[in-house]
Amino acid sequence: RTLPPGAAVIDLGCGPGFPLTRVLVAEGLSTFGVDAAPSFVRAFQRNLPNTPVVCEAVQDSRFFDRSFDGVLAWGLIFLLSPPDQRHLIGRIAGILVKGGRLLFTSPAKPIVWNDSMTGLESRSLGAAEYRRHMAAVGLSVASEYEDEGQNHYFDAFKDAHSSPQASCPGSPGNARRG
Repeated sequence: RTLPPGAAVIDLGCGPGFPLTRVLVAEGLSTFGVDAAPSFVRAFQRNLPNTPVVCEAVQDSRFFDRSFDGVLAWGLIFLLSPPDQRHLIGRIAGILVKGGRLLFTSPAKPIVWNDSMTGLESRSLGAAEYRRHMAAVGLSVASEYEDEGQNHYFDAFKDAHSSPQASCPGSPGNARRG
């Protein structure tokens, strides 16, 4: 609830659009979705027909060629390889406006497991590594917390003083485009 109505938010790994993307739309946010699964994108289009969505892997997504006030990556980052996790965090820093927010989930401890929803091998880098990498790309952790389901959340923001070098090469600049 830190973003004003109309703020632009992208949901990475949006799935079929509920419950999270639907909540973002209901809160009056200008919402966009990205998911690599064609079946999820089709379901998203049925569930939220007026919300833009693309079928792209987050590692290669063009992120609608724009910047965002917020990025949501619930249940996604740990599904990627460690190099892809680091790369994605850098790309996220590149599409966030100064002061923009990132909310993602991953276990606080470094661990490898098979994800119960996807069956894929999952890997948390651990809170200390996520904090280090976010700091290196101009993101600061505002808070960390766990919900009733023991999902660990990282709530971060793009530093107002972060330099363009904090963005990942090849990612869109910090100027808003629509």
